[in-house]
Amino acid sequence: MHAPLTLRTVATPIAALVALVIAFGMELPGWAVAVVAIVLVAAVLIAVHHAEVVAHRVGEPFGSLILAVAVTVIEVGLILSISASGGEEAASLARDTVFAAVMITCNGIVGLCLLIGGIRHHVVSFQAEGSSGALAAVVTLATLCLVLPTFTTTSEGPTFSASQLVFAAIVSLVLFGVYVFVQTVRHRDYFLPVDDDPDSADDLDHDGHVDPPSNRTALISLGLLVASLVAVVGLAKTISPTIEEGVRAIGAPLTVVGVAIALLVLLPETLAAARAAGRDRLQTSFNLAYGSALASIGLTIPAIAVTSLLFENPLLLGLSGTEVVLLALTALIGSLTVLQGTAIVLQGAIHLLLFASFLFIALQP
Repeated sequence: MHAPLTLRTVATPIAALVALVIAFGMELPGWAVAVVAIVLVAAVLIAVHHAEVVAHRVGEPFGSLILAVAVTVIEVGLILSISASGGEEAASLARDTVFAAVMITCNGIVGLCLLIGGIRHHVVSFQAEGSSGALAAVVTLATLCLVLPTFTTTSEGPTFSASQLVFAAIVSLVLFGVYVFVQTVRHRDYFLPVDDDPDSADDLDHDGHVDPPSNRTALISLGLLVASLVAVVGLAKTISPTIEEGVRAIGAPLTVVGVAIALLVLLPETLAAARAAGRDRLQTSFNLAYGSALASIGLTIPAIAVTSLLFENPLLLGLSGTEVVLLALTALIGSLTVLQGTAIVLQGAIHLLLFASFLFIALQP
């Protein structure tokens, strides 16, 4: 990995905070919105860089978990900040973002990593026990939180009643907690790359020449990570009206806003997973992908549920029939991929084509 602390990685969070102070609450002209958008993307990338530094310090599989949680914090912050000014039109934003995150991680990231690994190493190996369990947890949470509301009858529309929403939030937290326990304590060796020794997993990269950063460096990165997260959420709030106007201008459905949020926050996660796949460490890529999907559902749904109940905001969670089909196909193909413990470039192509189908349907429902 790159040097943990450089002028760029230190200055970017500070510059993002300054931009937030200047732009917050103002009606920005077009050029200023473009500048803020660039700073926002830079802050997201730097935020995950610092999460990687902290992750490198603690080692696998804790490292992948830290990255996933950091990305989810950004996601929740973006959803809440945009929903606060979106009114009823934002009622489906959480659903659209979480579903997009599942499709991006389980098809986009997994497919890209399989393609890179298959091209460079022909046949790639990973831990079927850990990956299959993680995928099962993702499919379970996605079905309970995003599919079930379409079919419940206590409340009208694709919604949960208050008690159902509380139950879904509790189930999400419990299952995410069990996953974290299994990944980091009980069956930690199931989530290590196949060539790693479970008793010597302190090096995230396992490159032999990359030493973990010092505790002092990790603490500085932790502080810069927090600063970056604050800046990302605030800057997103500042330019969210412009994003929504742009979506309307091109005639796309508002679900595209949720897809855009998920693509933004998962971009650095995608880069980290792709780098791991290039080093023939596909298990690390899977940890990042499925861990992000689980964190997206397991942490986002409870957070959105609390705000919805406290402020009585409308919350549409149920997927449409088309989206249910895509989710079901993702679960089927994903299961066939992870059960063998090995994969070739064909599986990567299948996942990427399924991801392309999701993007096309989002633009042309």
